[in-house]
Amino acid sequence: MRSGTQPLLGLLLLLSLQGSPLTEACSCAMTHPQDAFCSADIVIRAKVVGKKLLRDGHFGTMRYTVKQMKMYKGFEKVQHVQHIYTDASEGLCGVKFDINKYQYLITGRVYDGKVYTGLCNFNERWERLSLAQKKGINHRYQLGCNCRIKPCHNLPCFVTSKNECLWTDMLSHFGYPGYQSRHYACIQQKEGYCSWYRGMTSRDKTAINATDP
Repeated sequence: MRSGTQPLLGLLLLLSLQGSPLTEACSCAMTHPQDAFCSADIVIRAKVVGKKLLRDGHFGTMRYTVKQMKMYKGFEKVQHVQHIYTDASEGLCGVKFDINKYQYLITGRVYDGKVYTGLCNFNERWERLSLAQKKGINHRYQLGCNCRIKPCHNLPCFVTSKNECLWTDMLSHFGYPGYQSRHYACIQQKEGYCSWYRGMTSRDKTAINATDP
């Protein structure tokens, strides 16, 4: 009797799944902008000027047409970015851009010559970036790509290697993105040591140790 009911139960389960809508969910770990920069294939500043829904996959793919203002990373992979691809569903980590409104910082990966991005990539309106983040994107983040930014979710936290910077934004009541995300870069210093670097003005350039702030 049992051997006869198992295939039937499996068939009913399959039919119920096919008849029900897919559950949408997108979950991303918090990432410091420097890590997002270093792990991306492409980093550009661009204005989104158009979009088209491509009917592929369950929800489709959204193709955004962009006017590239500047490329910060990825010259060896794509000479000039004209289109950005993302999942059409936000539940599957698709990102939505406003058309003909803002300049965006866009980061992504390259597959078969196409640039893909999503909610788990670092995409932000350019005007919302801090001055330190803009300087980081221009050159400072690149100096720290051999460093490791170590998240601290609960105290006590310690660095365990000379190339680590302790990231404590998650402990702040201000939430994410926090002060370190907006104002600091983890830069490699002499002898391979990494430390937080804050560069604001000529009077306020300070290198601090790996546990500060």
